[in-house]
Amino acid sequence: MKTMLKKRLVLKEPYYTIFRIIGFILLVLIGLFIFYRYEINSLLKLNYSEEASKNILFSFKKKEVIAIGENKTLNAAFESDYYNEKYFDRYSKIDYQKQDNLIRNINALIKKKYTNSEISIILSHGNDKDVTEFSKRDKVRYVEEFFSYDFAKLSLYDRYVNYSNETGDDEETTVIYVNLDMDKVPYEEANEVKEFSTTMLVNKHFKLDEKFVPDNLVKINKKYSSEDDMQLNREAYNAFLEMYNAASKENLGLIINSAYRSYQDQVELNDFYLKHYGQNYVDKYVAKPGFSEHQTGLCFDIGSSTSNVFAKSNEYPWMLENAYKYGFIQRFPSEYEDLTGFRAESWHFRYVGKKIAKEMHDNEMSYEEYYARYLMR
Repeated sequence: MKTMLKKRLVLKEPYYTIFRIIGFILLVLIGLFIFYRYEINSLLKLNYSEEASKNILFSFKKKEVIAIGENKTLNAAFESDYYNEKYFDRYSKIDYQKQDNLIRNINALIKKKYTNSEISIILSHGNDKDVTEFSKRDKVRYVEEFFSYDFAKLSLYDRYVNYSNETGDDEETTVIYVNLDMDKVPYEEANEVKEFSTTMLVNKHFKLDEKFVPDNLVKINKKYSSEDDMQLNREAYNAFLEMYNAASKENLGLIINSAYRSYQDQVELNDFYLKHYGQNYVDKYVAKPGFSEHQTGLCFDIGSSTSNVFAKSNEYPWMLENAYKYGFIQRFPSEYEDLTGFRAESWHFRYVGKKIAKEMHDNEMSYEEYYARYLMR
């Protein structure tokens, strides 16, 4: 029995050697894995993704990346199939934008010898499609000319150049006018506004179709209007009531003479003025159907209960000084006729909300300019 046991122990010795080798290999692998995770985690703490961190390690760039720190563009580069080793230093100096072809486009712009700051400007003024198209064209000599303005659009570059050359206007004016399609013929190639909002723009370049009806129309109480059956958007109407009550406390009387007009109402209005005053008058003073702001349900023609001429009434200066407090703007002031495209109307007020109305009042700008700067997408 002892002899058999002794033989069995001798037979196990080679297996011990194998197990020791396997154990050693496993320890090494575990050690390498722990080291790998440690290295990866040091990059994850800097908000690099798992994929980017792995590629950084295998590119032997961890030391350089750690020195740079968190960098979204660098992260995108190491995630991308278009990563180019020789552009490593430049990636980290270019502002990140969330775009599908970000690195490929950066590479193309670098090849065209744009500087890092110029590439950052280009990326920030367009979406992925815009930047991709722009990166295919010959290098633009003066990127900052138009794109120093946050509201400039990369896709409109050629129109900016053409408009500026034709008019001689400065870059800022050019960007505003072209953003608003004012380099196009009024009423032609107009943008169709499909969704109602209190910030919607309607003028000779932004139109509503004949089926458009604003949200939440409510009937205006006869106490506040010169005619029966006038309507206004509910939010605008509530703001008007607040403004009316404030004016009343100062013994001033506001009255609405015209409010919401449908597309068909504007057709009939055009026909009336055409019949009685002629085409020249209509072209100058009457908006074509679909191009009248009255169809939005957000505006009204205001009058005075004590004067037939609103501009000469006591209510007019009060409105100029106070309307913004309730979310209203004078829509067509005389000083902005070139931008609005309509003659001055002292009586025409539009609801845009208190925030926008105050910003416009404080910065003295037309709604077109405000829209071009802050609301266009």
